[in-house]
Amino acid sequence: MGDLVRGTSLGGRLPELSGRSVLLTTRDQLAAALALIELDGVASRLIICPPDLPLEHVPSLMARGAVDAIVSDQGPGGPLQVICNLDILPAREEPAEFHLTEWVLLTSGTTGAPKMLIHDVRTLTAAIDSSQNQETDVVWGTFYDIRRFGGLQILLRAALGRGSLVLSSPGESVGDYLLRLGALGVTHISGTPSHWRRALMSPQAHAIAPRCIRLSGEVADQAILNTLRSFYPQAAIAHAFASTEAGVAFEVNDGLEGFPASVVGTPGEVAIKIKDDSLRIRSARTALRYVDGGDEALADKEGFIDTGDIVELRGDRYYFLGRRNGVINVGGLKVYPEEVEAVINRHPAVQIAVVRSRRNSITGSLVSADVVLKGGSDTSSANTQIADFKREILQICQASLAAHKVPATIRCVPMLELAAAGKLARHRA
Repeated sequence: MGDLVRGTSLGGRLPELSGRSVLLTTRDQLAAALALIELDGVASRLIICPPDLPLEHVPSLMARGAVDAIVSDQGPGGPLQVICNLDILPAREEPAEFHLTEWVLLTSGTTGAPKMLIHDVRTLTAAIDSSQNQETDVVWGTFYDIRRFGGLQILLRAALGRGSLVLSSPGESVGDYLLRLGALGVTHISGTPSHWRRALMSPQAHAIAPRCIRLSGEVADQAILNTLRSFYPQAAIAHAFASTEAGVAFEVNDGLEGFPASVVGTPGEVAIKIKDDSLRIRSARTALRYVDGGDEALADKEGFIDTGDIVELRGDRYYFLGRRNGVINVGGLKVYPEEVEAVINRHPAVQIAVVRSRRNSITGSLVSADVVLKGGSDTSSANTQIADFKREILQICQASLAAHKVPATIRCVPMLELAAAGKLARHRA
């Protein structure tokens, strides 16, 4: 950071990017991080491309975002091409004019061209507690990519603090990243629950001893919270509700899934309400608007963003059921995959589970579950043991769920696919 204050990763060409709409597309996370820090306050707009963005979407993004410059680490192309380097050189000139830069993030998990959401540094950093930035020995790590909202939050926490950030490298395995995190003394680390379940499957999970673990991006059920507490007893464990649209809404630190009902309707920086069983957020942390507007409003007339996350009140606590657009329709009855997964994950032999829809000629759909067992148990294990596990999982589901939510089929598989954002891939089987 000190070198970057006095130098440049952009080859002395920063003045050429002043006031421009810049498409940032790099292979390397570190190159992206250096460019983001340099370009804020210089470019009028930064469109941050995740590494898995299909090439066919790039022309549309450039047109919608009025792109007139590209910053990349991969060679020439585009209207104005500037190469960002990992080598920081002495800076020669400074842009004369300051610009309040729009940071444009792309939504994930959609079909077709992604949506383009505008934030700025104020919305992105409003949830960062400045008092935590006084710690000088913090070493951050994250399973997220910093070009997505979850990872960008960690980059900003590290950049605004006095600590360090250890980024993963392209193609680096989970085990190798864990070894590097351990060798560099990681103290704080973040990821989705699926990221963490995958990490705990690695023998290198013992290489780290963090004092703070943070989960977000998916429902954090009690099974993963309990497992992390047991595996890393020295760590404070928190799960946060955050999304690209709603920003960072709140954090739960009591070790329990869901969130206290007292969070809803309480005055503060973030206003939270439940309408039609959906969590809605209003705060200075939410995205400002869509790039291309159109007929779709980001927030309602009162400024609340409908997150699409469905919750249920049980006693004095709200529990996440799942996403509104992910519901499985079984003969006209709703099933939220995340609710069923949380029940399956209670079985002590289950490492991770994904629930999907399976077509059925009578009910339209049935519930199907794929399960990864702990300790490497999979379809190559003894058939009797696998059958016992399936029966026990089914019994847990029957005892906890309505009949239409109970999986019609359960498969034990060696691994599950994660989407690029670190969430379970929920494509139809």
